[in-house]
Amino acid sequence: MKIALIGYGKMGKAIEAIALQRGHQVVLTIDEGNLDDFTKDNLSKADVAIEFTGPHSAIENIKKVIQAGVPLVCGSTGWTDQLPSILAMVRAQNGCFLYASNFSVGVNIFFEVNKKLAALMAPREEYDVTLEEIHHTQKKDAPSGTAITLAEQVLEEIPGKKQWVNNPSTEHSDLEIISKRVDPAPGTHHVKYSSEIDDIEIIHTAHNRQGFALGAVLAAEYIAGKKGIFSMKEVIGL
Repeated sequence: MKIALIGYGKMGKAIEAIALQRGHQVVLTIDEGNLDDFTKDNLSKADVAIEFTGPHSAIENIKKVIQAGVPLVCGSTGWTDQLPSILAMVRAQNGCFLYASNFSVGVNIFFEVNKKLAALMAPREEYDVTLEEIHHTQKKDAPSGTAITLAEQVLEEIPGKKQWVNNPSTEHSDLEIISKRVDPAPGTHHVKYSSEIDDIEIIHTAHNRQGFALGAVLAAEYIAGKKGIFSMKEVIGL
C-alpha cells in the first residue's frame, strides 16, 4: 500500500515507522516546510492518505485530499464542529473518509466500556460524574478529542447532564472536563462517578504513541480501495 502522510511531526513519523514495518511504502510526506508538494498529482500517487496536523489546518487538508479522490484517514482534533459539512462533501464526491478522535485499539475498547458504564449509572442519581484528561504541553487543543468523545457518550446516557464544560462548575447539569498539560504525558483519560458511599472509576493511560500510530495504519489498510464513511468500530470489529 502506498501512503501519503499529511503532517510529519512526532505522530507522522511514528505512523511512518509502523507503516514501513508492515510492508507499506510512504510516497509523500507533507509538513509546513514543503506545502508546495501538497498537490493533486502527488496525492494521486498514494492509495490512501493519513492526516495528523491540527485544528488550524485540518479542514483545508481534508478538502484537498477528498477532492483529489484519495481515501483519507484523519486524526486531527479540534475541528469537528464542521464535521457534518465534511461528511456531506465526502458523500457528494463519492469519496472515502475515516475520522477518529483516537486510533488506539485500547482507547476504542475504552469507549465501549464508557458507554456501558454510563448506561448502568444513568438511574443512579446519587452519583455525579466528572472527566479528566492529561496530555503533553505541545497538544494544541483542550479538551482532547478523546475526552470530548467520552463526554458525548456520557451525555447520551445520563439525563441529568446537559452539556460538557472545560472548567470546574457548580452547575449539576454541567459535565466537567478537567484538562491538564504535563510533560511527558502521551495521554490519560479518567471517568469518575462519585457518591457519598463510594467511587467508580475507569482510566486509560497511554504509555507512548505506538498504539495511536498502529491504529491509524490499521485504519488506512481498512479503507484503501473503498468508498464511504467509516469509523474505528469497523476497523477493529466492535
